Amino acid sequence: MSFTNSKSLSGCQNCPRRVGQTGPVEGCCANGSGIFENAYYDPQRLSLDAFDLDAGKFADLGPQAGIDQSEAWWQRAIDVIPAGTQTLSKGPGCFVEGVSPKYMVKGKGSRIWDADGNQYIDYGLGCLPITLGYSFPEVDDAVKAQLADGITFTMMHPLEVEVSERLVNIIPGAEMVRFGKNGSDVTAMSVRLSRHITGRERVACLGYHGFQDWYIATTDRSFGIPGAVKSLTSTFNYNDIDSLKALFDAHPDEYACVIMEPAIFEFPKPGFLEEVKELAHAHGALLVYDEMITGFRFAVGGGQEMFGVIPDLACFGKGIANGMPLGVLTGLESHMRYFEEVFFSTTYGGEALTLAAAKAGIDFYQNNPVVPRLWRMGKTLFDNFSTSIKTKGMEANASVNGFPVRFHVSFQDNEGEGDFRLDALFQQEMTKRGIVGWAIFGLSYSHSDEELLYTAQAFDETLDVIKEAVNSDDISAFMEGTPPEPVFKSLREKKQTAN
Repeated sequence: MSFTNSKSLSGCQNCPRRVGQTGPVEGCCANGSGIFENAYYDPQRLSLDAFDLDAGKFADLGPQAGIDQSEAWWQRAIDVIPAGTQTLSKGPGCFVEGVSPKYMVKGKGSRIWDADGNQYIDYGLGCLPITLGYSFPEVDDAVKAQLADGITFTMMHPLEVEVSERLVNIIPGAEMVRFGKNGSDVTAMSVRLSRHITGRERVACLGYHGFQDWYIATTDRSFGIPGAVKSLTSTFNYNDIDSLKALFDAHPDEYACVIMEPAIFEFPKPGFLEEVKELAHAHGALLVYDEMITGFRFAVGGGQEMFGVIPDLACFGKGIANGMPLGVLTGLESHMRYFEEVFFSTTYGGEALTLAAAKAGIDFYQNNPVVPRLWRMGKTLFDNFSTSIKTKGMEANASVNGFPVRFHVSFQDNEGEGDFRLDALFQQEMTKRGIVGWAIFGLSYSHSDEELLYTAQAFDETLDVIKEAVNSDDISAFMEGTPPEPVFKSLREKKQTAN
C-alpha cells in the first residue's frame, strides 16, 4: 500500500474521486485502502439523494426524555472529582451545556444510551478506541472467557507472546513489542528509549502525544511542568520541513528523536514524510510515529503501511482492543533490545483481559474487511457532507477536511474567521437529531449504511441552521446552551486536534 498524492491535494473534498468515479484514480488517498474493490464503495447508491432512507426508523433518537439524570450525576461528580471528569475530552466542557447529555450508561453497535435512556448514534467512540463497535461479540466473548480464568497473575501469561507475535506479523516496522495501558505510557517510553540510545535529551514533536511532562509542556495546559522539562521539547509543523530543519540547526547534535503523527487532517506533501526520516537520521535522531489514530484505521499497520515510510519506533493502542485499555510500543529489534537496560515495567502490562480483547480484535481485522469498511463509511459521510455544503452555497462557511477515516468539519463566519460558536451550533443541532461526537468523525465497523445516510440528512438540516446563523447579526441567538471550549485551544487552531 502506498500513497503519493501526486496532485498535492489539500483536502479530500478536492479529490477527483469525490464525484461520480468508480475506478482507481492516481493520487487518491483511498486507493490503497481497498474500498474500491468488491464494490465496497458505490457513490451512486450511497448518496443522500438516491438512498431510500426511512427516517421514521430514527424518530426516537436524541435527548427526547430530557437530561435530568445526567445533570444529577454531574452535581454529585463536582463534589468528589476535580473538574468533574476523569477525561477532559469526555467532560461537559467539550459539549453544549444544557443540550448535550453528560453520562452514558450503555453501548451496542454504533449506538449509545445516556443516563436518562436517550439513544444516539455515536461518532466519538470513546475518544476513538471503538473501531469494531460497542459490545462487539467476538471481542466481548474473548474477554468473558478469559475472565473465567483470571485477570492478572503473579507470573507472565501466554497472551503476552501471542499478541506480540500477531503485531509483529501485521505492522511493517514492528520487530519487537512492549505493552502499556494507554497512549501516554508508550509515547513517553519511546522518548525515554530514544534518549538512552542517542545519549541526547531534546525532542521534536508534531501532533498530540498524551499527558506526560515531556509533551504536555508544549501545550497551553503546561501547568506544573518544570521549566527545565519545557525547554527540552519543541514543535514543528506538518508539511513544513523547514520548521524541522530550524530545530536541528538551532541545537545540532542535541535531538534524541522526532515523534509525530504520520497524518492528522492534512495530506502529506509528496516526499514530506521521507524528508522527515532522512533529516532525523542525518542528525542522529530516531523517528517515532504516534499511530494511536492512524493505526488500525488508515491501514491495519497504520500510517507507516499506508505511506510506506517506516519509523524506528511506533506507538499504537486505540483500535486494537476495541475499548480495552492498551498502549503498544513497537520498533526495530536493534532499538527495542535496549529495554533490557531502560526501565519500563508496569503491574498491568500483561493484564490478560485486555490482551484477550486485543488478540480477538486483531484476528477479526485479519479475517474481515474492517479497514475497507471504515474507509467506505467515512467516504460516504465525507462525500454527502461536501455535496450538502456545495448545494447550499456554503463553501465559504463550511468545509470537510482530512482523510475519510479521520475527517474534520470546520466552520467560518462571513469574514472567513473561525468561530467556536458555529462549531457549538453544529454540535447542538446534531445532538438534537441524535448524533453525538465532536467536529471530528470516527467510524466503527458497526455503523450501518442507513445510519450513515441519516447522519448525512442530519448534517444537511444542520447546515440550514448554520447558514441562517452566519447571515444573522447574532450567532449566539441560535444557541440553546453554553458553547464548549476546546481542551487545547492552541492545538485546535493548528488543526492538530478537534476537541
